[in-house]
Amino acid sequence: MSGTLPAAAGEDLSPLRIMSLHALAYCERLFFLEEVEEIRVADQRVYAGRTLHAAELPADGGELLNATLESAAWGLKGKVDYLRYRDGLLIPFEHKRGRSRGDGPWDSDRLQVIAYAALLIDHLGRPISEARIRYHANNKTVRVAVDEAALADLRRAITRARTLAESVQRPPVATNENLCAHCSLAPVCLPEEERLLTAQDEEATPTAIRLFPEHDERQVVHVTEPGSRVGKQGEEIVVTPRDGDPVRFPGHQVGAIVLHGAAQITSQTVHYALAHDIGVHWLSGGGQYAGGLAAPGGVQRRHRQFAGLSDADFCLGLARRLARAKVANQLHFLLRSARSRGVRAEVEATVAGMRAELRGIEQADTPDKLRGHEGMAGRHYFSALPLLLDPSQTHMRFANRSRRPPTDRFNAALSFGYALLYRDVVAALLAVGLEPAFGFFHRPRSAAYPLALDLMEIFRTTLWDMPLVAAINRQQWREEDFTSTGRQVWLADTGRKLAIGLYEARKQEVWRHPVVGYSLSYQRAIELEARLLEKEWSGAPGLFARMRLRG
Repeated sequence: MSGTLPAAAGEDLSPLRIMSLHALAYCERLFFLEEVEEIRVADQRVYAGRTLHAAELPADGGELLNATLESAAWGLKGKVDYLRYRDGLLIPFEHKRGRSRGDGPWDSDRLQVIAYAALLIDHLGRPISEARIRYHANNKTVRVAVDEAALADLRRAITRARTLAESVQRPPVATNENLCAHCSLAPVCLPEEERLLTAQDEEATPTAIRLFPEHDERQVVHVTEPGSRVGKQGEEIVVTPRDGDPVRFPGHQVGAIVLHGAAQITSQTVHYALAHDIGVHWLSGGGQYAGGLAAPGGVQRRHRQFAGLSDADFCLGLARRLARAKVANQLHFLLRSARSRGVRAEVEATVAGMRAELRGIEQADTPDKLRGHEGMAGRHYFSALPLLLDPSQTHMRFANRSRRPPTDRFNAALSFGYALLYRDVVAALLAVGLEPAFGFFHRPRSAAYPLALDLMEIFRTTLWDMPLVAAINRQQWREEDFTSTGRQVWLADTGRKLAIGLYEARKQEVWRHPVVGYSLSYQRAIELEARLLEKEWSGAPGLFARMRLRG
């Protein structure tokens, strides 16, 4: 048997994981996401597979050997489940939880054990003619020949993997939809959502199979009490208030830690958070977003983003779609609330003005004109907002929008909620791997990230304007929930806790997305829109910023 190795082996390249070749044979897009963009999600099937492997291996020595192998010649590394001698021959074995492909192996599993055999050949300096795969679901052991044809297949796979690794463009989604249904990275890849764009019958667009989870089961931990300390013990996040008992959160159930004002966090906790995809964010005592941390990565995604956002016409089209969505949501909320409060006639002029600005948005041919129409629509909207409030709640009276600083209680509550939303949008953009400093609608005039301000526009009305107005009309806000310094009004500790409770509860509410056709929480919708935005410059445009309220 020939031991000829791939041409790329002599190059100074990092070794490929053998599991990456398994992903490559399964789906090239999966390989790219995991190995090039370094996005890895260990779902319950992965954990179950790890448990199975551990159960099969003996605790000490014996016939079986769990071996980690690496070959500079092949440019591969991996960990074979175990090795076993049969008829005087050393045979690599691989365990799989699923079923075999009839009497043979699946292509990805075959390539995996061939790679293990190739590393053994290189390591031992003698031929290995066979590998085996044990499929536990149907109790079948499949033999895989390690011959010239098998090694040629391995060389081609390595060459293809190296080629893909040099690109910044994601391969297309798999043509076999069944592969996507069993893929742990489907919530990142969103293959079914992309397939909506290629539906042949535009009048009957199919509903996407749910691959994006309805809820994010992980919680956001807000630390609001001054002097509190966030630490780590084992796999737990521990919040210790200045006075009181510690509160513990299992690390795998925490998605983000938000520190308000004078709360502290240990370096060990920051390292744990970065290693476990837990965002860490700081807000000032008054609710201004101060900054955040996320694990590094996303080089290819940022290259695609920069290339896309360098096209002025492309950016104008995205900005028009975004402005249209924002104004439409404001208009629908205004119409809905005016009807319920019996003030439909009083808002008629405002509604007419906002509809005129919507027409202007469609006709705007420059970014400045577009921003002008969006700004005028916002002025109309806020001028009518007082009509939606219970007049008996005089302490929450609202006259006009003031931000820096907020000069009344309504504006203070509004700004604080927007800061919470801004944090969630920044976290979503970083999770998707986008650079929030480069946007397409807002200009970089402050320290705030333009792309985060862009994406916020879709959610301002639904995630905060609506719950804030509803809470006022339910008489949930009290005067003591606020404090003031001169003309500036802030939320007191009780006000911050009330706002956080309202906002987090709103995020968990479920609604039906009008484009993808399935229900999901608003919290998940933020991440979904960030991923749909990325697709605008990654080969699958057309789904971003199409979510709407019904009037």
